Amino acid sequence: MVSTTNTRLAVEPLSPTIGAEIGDIDLTQPVSPAQAIELRALLVKWKVIFFRDQHITTEQHLAFGRVFGDLEVHPFSDCKPGYPEVLDITHDQNSRGRENVWHSDVTWRIEPSLGSILRARQVPVVGGDTLFCDMAAAYDGLDAAVKEQVEGRFTRNTMGFYEKLMRKRGATEEKIAESYRQFPPVEHPLVRTHPESGRKCLYMNPGFVRHVVGMEPQESADLLAHLYAQSRIPEYQCRFRWRADSIAFWDNRSAQHYAVSDYFPAVRRMERVTVVGDRPYLQAADGSRTYSRIADTQVPA
Repeated sequence: MVSTTNTRLAVEPLSPTIGAEIGDIDLTQPVSPAQAIELRALLVKWKVIFFRDQHITTEQHLAFGRVFGDLEVHPFSDCKPGYPEVLDITHDQNSRGRENVWHSDVTWRIEPSLGSILRARQVPVVGGDTLFCDMAAAYDGLDAAVKEQVEGRFTRNTMGFYEKLMRKRGATEEKIAESYRQFPPVEHPLVRTHPESGRKCLYMNPGFVRHVVGMEPQESADLLAHLYAQSRIPEYQCRFRWRADSIAFWDNRSAQHYAVSDYFPAVRRMERVTVVGDRPYLQAADGSRTYSRIADTQVPA
């Protein structure tokens, strides 16, 4: 570990722009106000920060998350018994990993999460890494013509992935319709402005985006395919190899992630708490902001 300028924590970058392991902190102890400020600054700078050998309890995991804001309760995923804010993400010989697609979390919400704090409880001897992509760098890497094409555009996001999951679990049509009433389709800026760094970040993922608003279907599909490909460029990525009691805290506003599902039938057991975010926006050169919005129609599409 090496100490960086103006920080009291040890910081070891995993790549030039995204990912850093943080040392000199014990998360079994309360996070001090000074540490909280430092960690938030490091999160904004590196987009995802990692901690090793943190033998924390579930209560300490929750307490660490609440340092950065209120915590979400996920309406569709399995939680740890007795802890509605803690997602239980377990895969084994009976369940292949399905998070192996580049994505940002819960973009079907009008206020997607600020970030998630994922803790490894049991991991394979080899495999099961997670990749992260710097979506600010991905935006910066676009050529001028594409930047002009995406400027001011919105995408339509729905909970369609979870609709499929609900049907698989036997949910009634009324239950599915109720979920859409609770979480109607939303339109997010295709490029959002990070509320703390001020940087522009690509903000879309194939799991929840249906199309680019106002574009013809083929034009929308072609543009999204080009933008999705940005996540696959290694120069924008870092890769984290898990050990038991490692923790990753990623900034959902500026990073995407991909959980590599190469370990079947080994066991990979993770627990996640997620910090509530705010409404995305795009800030223009004059300082004006265009915010995410509920879609005009509230039916699945």
